[in-house]
Amino acid sequence: MVPAQQLPNPMPATARDRPFLEPAYCKGCLRCVEVCPKGCIAPGTAVFPGTGLIPVELRLDACNGCGLCIGACPEPFGLRPESEVAHAAEAYCLKDPTELFGEKVVDGPPSRDQPAEAIALEDCQALVIKGTYASAIGAVLAGCRHVFGYPITPSTEGAELMAKMLPKLGGAFVQAVSEVAAVNMMYGAGAAGLPSMTFTSSPGFSLMLEGISYMIGAEVPGVFVNIMRGGPGLGNIGPEQADIKLACRGLGHGNTHALVLAPSTPQEMLDLTMEAFALSFRYRNPVVVLGDGYLGQMTGAVRLPARMLRPGLPAWSVWGDRAHRTNLICSIYLAEEDLEAHNLRLEAKYAAIGADEQRADPYRCEDARVLVVACNTPARMAKGAVETAREQGIAAGLFRPVTIWPFPIDALKEALPHVDHLVVVEASPGQLEDEMRLALSHAGITPPPITSVRRLGGILPQQSEILAGIRETQEVRV
Repeated sequence: MVPAQQLPNPMPATARDRPFLEPAYCKGCLRCVEVCPKGCIAPGTAVFPGTGLIPVELRLDACNGCGLCIGACPEPFGLRPESEVAHAAEAYCLKDPTELFGEKVVDGPPSRDQPAEAIALEDCQALVIKGTYASAIGAVLAGCRHVFGYPITPSTEGAELMAKMLPKLGGAFVQAVSEVAAVNMMYGAGAAGLPSMTFTSSPGFSLMLEGISYMIGAEVPGVFVNIMRGGPGLGNIGPEQADIKLACRGLGHGNTHALVLAPSTPQEMLDLTMEAFALSFRYRNPVVVLGDGYLGQMTGAVRLPARMLRPGLPAWSVWGDRAHRTNLICSIYLAEEDLEAHNLRLEAKYAAIGADEQRADPYRCEDARVLVVACNTPARMAKGAVETAREQGIAAGLFRPVTIWPFPIDALKEALPHVDHLVVVEASPGQLEDEMRLALSHAGITPPPITSVRRLGGILPQQSEILAGIRETQEVRV
């Protein structure tokens, strides 16, 4: 037996390479933490900005350079011996591809906007069709040839009509496996610069919100026709207006807004769907056409416009040819400063929409002392109530917001100086009133007293109920 003092000295720890961590390659899988016998590696506590992941942390005071952690690391360049560090900076440093290879050479001319072409239509008699059909025809006239959706009552007829028409027009209707799949198909079509849309109803619209947030973040156009039904949950298939809050204030995560158009007739379902496509491409942003269950199923006379559009191709699109190959569509900004700058650009766009796209349809508001505020189908009942009130000597008027976001506060402001009372009519628990109150508050306007006429659960306010609300304002004044 060899005496202990005669045993060869063990190799000092400094003679063996200790690990070196490249945080850009560390995914935080913790395999190195599990195999280290000395406890020299710990789970990380800080996000690495370049990847958005949390790399491990090295504490090497007790490290004996056993190399188990390096062997356990699944990334080729995550953990490496320190002896490679001198060469690592040059050999493995992340660099901008343009620095390594120069500017990308693209043959051919750069991409340019190809404008849409207007095509004259022959004059024809009015069509007598339901609202969802009118919206589908409006989309076709606006140049939409790509529709993605999943059937849900009471919006399905619009998708069914598209499924019949589009193959004959060189387009495609795709019934996706879910609303989640449908909105992501719209993301792809919109990124290619193609007009696309979906028909859905309240529960289906909820499922699309994540995709809508991605589209807003990536600035991708698309039109969402949401025929609102009773909720929450599955609710029923009756008409309601309880998605106003969702469309105006809840379009997925992050800083999201989209124009919300509120038609009240089948004719407006056609006209505003056409307009939705123009606005969507003008601002590179989704647009929501918000109808109620009655409006989707209601039959009415609809006249076609004088022209239809053959869509062009925007310069920013990812079309797949050489002219567009440098374009990029995405919503990811890993550096906080970059994401802040992107959000500031979005805020500027929202401000421009708020300033330029407010729309309203005032009726007999010039001398109105009682102003009824309503949209969608309830606005039709409200108009009848206003007429009856006028016959009874009450100076009533109707203010119908055509855009709910942005709320048309400028037009409402013009009507308010001589108004003694507001009556807000809606098939929701105050969601339209909330939008109006918020717009008034931001404008620094103190409103006159407000009376609410509300129905829920798939029931619309009736003309008699609205008229009773108008009369109630006269009793309050007395």
